Amino acid sequence: MTGSEVESLLRGLAPQVLAAVVRRYGHFTEAEDAVQEALLAAALQWPVEGVPNNPRGWLVTVAARRLTDLLRQEQARQRREQLAAHWALREDLVAAPADHEIGVYDDTLVLLFMCCHPALSPASQIALTLRAVGGLTTAEIARAFLVPTASMTRRISRAKQRIREGGARFSLPGAAERAERLAAVLHVLYLMFNEGYSSTSGIHLQRSELSGEAIRLARLVHRAFPDDGETVGLLALMLLTDARRRARTDAHGALIPMAEQDRTLWDSQCIAEGTKLLTDRLGKTRLGPYQIQAAIAAVHDEASSMEQTDWAQIVALYELLMSVSPNPMVALNHAVAVSRLRGPQCGLELLARLETDPRMADDHRLHSVRGHLLEEAGAPEAARAAYRAAAGRTTSLPQQRYLHRRAAGVSDGSTH
Repeated sequence: MTGSEVESLLRGLAPQVLAAVVRRYGHFTEAEDAVQEALLAAALQWPVEGVPNNPRGWLVTVAARRLTDLLRQEQARQRREQLAAHWALREDLVAAPADHEIGVYDDTLVLLFMCCHPALSPASQIALTLRAVGGLTTAEIARAFLVPTASMTRRISRAKQRIREGGARFSLPGAAERAERLAAVLHVLYLMFNEGYSSTSGIHLQRSELSGEAIRLARLVHRAFPDDGETVGLLALMLLTDARRRARTDAHGALIPMAEQDRTLWDSQCIAEGTKLLTDRLGKTRLGPYQIQAAIAAVHDEASSMEQTDWAQIVALYELLMSVSPNPMVALNHAVAVSRLRGPQCGLELLARLETDPRMADDHRLHSVRGHLLEEAGAPEAARAAYRAAAGRTTSLPQQRYLHRRAAGVSDGSTH
């Protein structure tokens, strides 16, 4: 197995191993340190010596032994010293578990809920989930948040400290707290998927390992809460959106907008699964933002071309979404849909209302949409300026290149 294949395997195993170690021994912070050392050992040994027959069990065993060592070093805490001695006598408990061991997926689910502890801010919940469950490095998370690595290290450390101080137990929260915590879990997975589907920074437009992990975890949550409408809606939204992934870039990784995508590359199985999930739940639970967004994605996926898209239905759905979850990004997407239905000038009028929103002033998407609508409206100079302004506000290199190409391709004599 190559180094990259081992890396991919370890990324998938990391949350399962961490969950197993925390479930057995507690001590989230120390457990994560021990698991990271086990992962490092595997990354160095497996490409040379080969992957063991039970890789997850190998990692759990190494991490548990390392955790025992770490706890033995905590001389100032007598209770931990006693526990470490006790665990050392019960080495059989950390022997390699069978691949069919009950609780692998339940453990990951519990770990996910722990990372979304109410004592943490939303930003800390996301960062800790990406670190502990998503398997990203601190540097990768820092890039996603556009902050220095040292700052992200401190944020994650504080998050783990708060969980420890709060006395969080490795178990699913009670029914009363579960609904509130579930909303935080879904929000974290939503943001994780979006970062993977359209990376905010770096040289790649997409990070399929991140969006794929978000889908995997969303399936896990859906299995645990099959009757929750928003859980179903989020999974459907991810599948219906991810279905277009292969068509979003060319052979060189350059962005291809939806209007120019080869729709035969869209994943019909993902579309069918997402649509079925959505239609099976509609009308049975209270309609929420994820379900509405999934419905919008389904309308896009069902159309054979941009021209054949039911824009009237999409406009109506965005207006419903704004009534349920008003925010400037929904308003921006609504303006795009309106421009498709009623013309670019109508879209530009709606954009004008967003220009005074401080949350959108430096968002490249507002300027990108303005550039497109100005180009459609026959204002080439203003369109070029808007595209360039958008390019200067994104840290994604594929987005920058795309926007500069759009600016260079604006024609002075005709509209697009």
